[in-house]
Amino acid sequence: MSEVEDLTNLAKPSSDATLTVRCIKNFEYRTCKNLVLQHVNLETCTVGELKKIVMDKIHSQSGWKPYLNVQFDTLKVYTVAHGHKTMNLIINVEDDDKLILFDDSAVLAWQGIENETELSFFNLKDYQEFKRHPDVMKW
Repeated sequence: MSEVEDLTNLAKPSSDATLTVRCIKNFEYRTCKNLVLQHVNLETCTVGELKKIVMDKIHSQSGWKPYLNVQFDTLKVYTVAHGHKTMNLIINVEDDDKLILFDDSAVLAWQGIENETELSFFNLKDYQEFKRHPDVMKW
């Protein structure tokens, strides 16, 4: 088998992808919880629909009570499988103009989302405040 055939992001069709969504409650305290979504059709699912799916999971699954009052409104690519990794443990702070998914009507596949992509879901206002002082970390 060639190296390209072994890549896990190419192992499944884009109509049956697995995504990890990092729901960020607080940037300064580095509080986040991962939500793994399976069987996502990247060819038909839009950014807005993905936000709704995640919000529905947060409000219907156990263990998400601390996240119920977070005003999630923004998705950003954290990393793609076999791609570059960020040094920041909470969110990728680079390339906001390329990695933030602003258009809720855009299809995920058009945005470069593929199988095993990790996305961050957060409040944009909180993120912008965090970016002003990214080295501030609270315990």
